[in-house]
Amino acid sequence: MKYKLQYKRYSERAILIEWPSGIDENILHDLLFFKKSILSFYDKPIVEVISAYNSLLIYYVSTIEDFYDEVLMLKSLYSKGFGETRSESKLWKIPVCYATSLAQDLEAFAESKSLTIEEIIRLHTTPLYTAYFIGFLPGFLYLGGLDDQLHNARKMTPSLHVKKGAVAIGGSQTGIYPINSPGGWHVIGMCPLDFFNPKTEDCCFISSGDKIQFISIEENEYNDISTSILNNTYMPKSVSL
Repeated sequence: MKYKLQYKRYSERAILIEWPSGIDENILHDLLFFKKSILSFYDKPIVEVISAYNSLLIYYVSTIEDFYDEVLMLKSLYSKGFGETRSESKLWKIPVCYATSLAQDLEAFAESKSLTIEEIIRLHTTPLYTAYFIGFLPGFLYLGGLDDQLHNARKMTPSLHVKKGAVAIGGSQTGIYPINSPGGWHVIGMCPLDFFNPKTEDCCFISSGDKIQFISIEENEYNDISTSILNNTYMPKSVSL
């Protein structure tokens, strides 16, 4: 599917390409195809191409001399549809402990939604979430697919300290804090995995377009996995889609 894209000058060395607004898997796949084409076939020196829900930001090595000429080349590349086959993606099984001793907001969150904790866990672990992009913090996954019953506005007063691994809900999204950080999302669980490792090539083992399913684990298993990760003996589980 081809979309009517908007091309905007973002800076002297950057161009922003925008798709129709919204969180949509068809847009995501089209966006990732175009990103792949730019990285593979575009003959201009590029620093990086950054993806979001409905946009690509291209950073060039040098100043863009002729913006309109660059846009024409990008439009031509998009129209050719290089690489228009579905990229290989993975389904990751992500362990989460929903124990109230670790999930600081779980009880209050359940009460605000008039749901039991067991219902919260069931609704949170049932969907297959789509990883749209990584942002806000290194390794922070923007996921689509949260059940409508779990949508909840961000906290009026953000927490000054949210622990690394906190699984949280904010608005219509859920995510995992990859490092210690302030944050305004409701923490409903804890994940023992590392989502940001600067020593690896990609830094995050999950890529845009991958799927995620949260798997509920008990606190003792959470502690065991945490120990295994410290000892470099744990590998996240995935299957190819």
